[in-house]
Amino acid sequence: METNTKATMDYKCITTLQDVKDYLTSASVVAFDFETAPLAKYRDEPKASLDAHRSCIVGVSLSHTPNTAVYIPLGHRRGGNADKETIIPYLKDALFMNPSITKVAHNLAFESMFLCALGIIVQPPCYDTIAAAQLTLKNRYDFRSLSDSGLKKLAPELLDAELPSFKDVTQGKHFDELPSNGSETIRYACADSDYALQLYCLCNEWFDKALPKHRWIVENIESPTAVYCGMMKYNGVLMDKSLMAAKQQETATKIQRIKDDIHFIIGDVDLGENAATQAFKNYLYKELTLPVLKRTTKLNEAADDEAMVLLADWCKEHHPALVPFFELVQEYRKWAKLKSTYVDGYIDCINAATKRIHPDLMPLATQTGRFACRNPNLQNQVSPGSDPIGVRNFVIAPNGYVLLEADYSQVELRIAANLSGDETLITAYRNGQDIHAITTAAVFNIPLEEASDKHHPDYKHRRTVAKSTMFGILYGIYAKGLARNLKIDAGIDITEAQSKKYIEGIKARYSSLAGWQKHAIRDGKNNRYVETALGRRRYLPNICSQNFGRRSSAERMAINTPVQGLAADCLKLAMARLITELADKPYIRPIMTVHDSLVFEVRRDKAEEAIRLVTRCMEAVPPLDNFMPLATEVSVGERYGVLL
Repeated sequence: METNTKATMDYKCITTLQDVKDYLTSASVVAFDFETAPLAKYRDEPKASLDAHRSCIVGVSLSHTPNTAVYIPLGHRRGGNADKETIIPYLKDALFMNPSITKVAHNLAFESMFLCALGIIVQPPCYDTIAAAQLTLKNRYDFRSLSDSGLKKLAPELLDAELPSFKDVTQGKHFDELPSNGSETIRYACADSDYALQLYCLCNEWFDKALPKHRWIVENIESPTAVYCGMMKYNGVLMDKSLMAAKQQETATKIQRIKDDIHFIIGDVDLGENAATQAFKNYLYKELTLPVLKRTTKLNEAADDEAMVLLADWCKEHHPALVPFFELVQEYRKWAKLKSTYVDGYIDCINAATKRIHPDLMPLATQTGRFACRNPNLQNQVSPGSDPIGVRNFVIAPNGYVLLEADYSQVELRIAANLSGDETLITAYRNGQDIHAITTAAVFNIPLEEASDKHHPDYKHRRTVAKSTMFGILYGIYAKGLARNLKIDAGIDITEAQSKKYIEGIKARYSSLAGWQKHAIRDGKNNRYVETALGRRRYLPNICSQNFGRRSSAERMAINTPVQGLAADCLKLAMARLITELADKPYIRPIMTVHDSLVFEVRRDKAEEAIRLVTRCMEAVPPLDNFMPLATEVSVGERYGVLL
């Protein structure tokens, strides 16, 4: 991107409603930014000003023309303030929910969280400049990461301006302790909205020249998604603390018992929290002289889950007496992870002010557009089939409410069917057939009736293999990788030759899908990038590499990105529709997104209305020609682990 030359800034403080009205007159694009400060009881808590439950808005800056901005103080302890009781309702109607004005913010999710606290949901059109920055290139092949996209970093790099830092301006004070009409107060507050507006102009100029489809994605997908993220962040996830405390004690007891059993075999070797210490490795590879079947990226001996599975398998043939030992180690690792990640980790993240978890949501943390989540990662909650403590039961509905989860049914397979035009897949979905039964029949070369028979002794085994093979193909998996995944994830032993045969069976059954994948790889090699159907681009600089590992990885990305990326876009488009629908429905509260699902707290008497609304928003066809509709499965209950 090109940089702007320095200009004289016209920043001022205004405190009357008429001044605000005059400033917004005829504006079509307005950037805004909030300054916040902790509430009285949270003044000494770190980062309280970033939490809409522990702080409040003390000022709003607005900018509709580059190099100009106004600051509206609302809660300063020194100097005059505007009347919050008249300014906020006016801004709600005239700006935040006005369909005629494009609302711009840098990190729109943050501002949306604070507006959600006021019962306001920002309405389209809106524009998140941090999302826009992440969808621009920082070099020939790499898009900007979240860490590359902060306003204080982008302003000097792209706009030739050094913005004042919060630390320098406040000098240890909270923002509401600064004089409302002080020059540094006004300069700091106004700069955020002014440079957000300048980034809006600059990013759009770049998009229009280099990647016009990314501008559409920012405006229609990522920015509304940011608003939805602000709603989820504010609402948070209610947790059953008493159940968590009980499970904390239960897991500690279980871990100690397993640890004692292991120490009875190996003595006082230090296991650490996850049986991955150097002392434990020395015991395995030096004292027991077991073979090194897996190494780390630094070529050291591995002691992760896969290494334990491989060693246990080796011992079955060469050292049977050690098999029970490795079973204990795997149990220890499983329970230690459950406790540290899903019990202790979740408890540590409960907000004392709300008794809820408010995780950090990152809608652009992956190159396919998939969500990521941290502090804690609620995306990776243990599936019920492999969870002996019931982690999902920690998530509960408040009194008078139920939890509602709407989950896309086989969304990536449906999208693969759409993109490839495979008639076998499309016909199966349109006729409501069991796609995994059809796949099982293709993998094992058996009649469909036998593949569908739930009472057949091989039903579960065959279906697991078929599903793993089908989804592996969507990710461009090779025979060796499929055999490995089945062994590690499902405990199923197959040879590389068998897995190759399974892959070939599915590709023969779904020939158009296989042909589309070859075409995707060919296009990736020709262009050095792939795109989703809506234009989200991913560069593949290694797709023509002479190094097999790098080339094959890029080829898998070429196959998977159009599918997984469009699945991400479909979920985000549903969020975009919902922010409009939920503007006047406070009894339907978004709280989580887990993989391909959206989770809500819904007032019990509004559950049926919510089901209809969410289903309609999720199943609406994306703006693509001849797109086969998606399907949604909805579950309702009082605990996330027992939804019906």
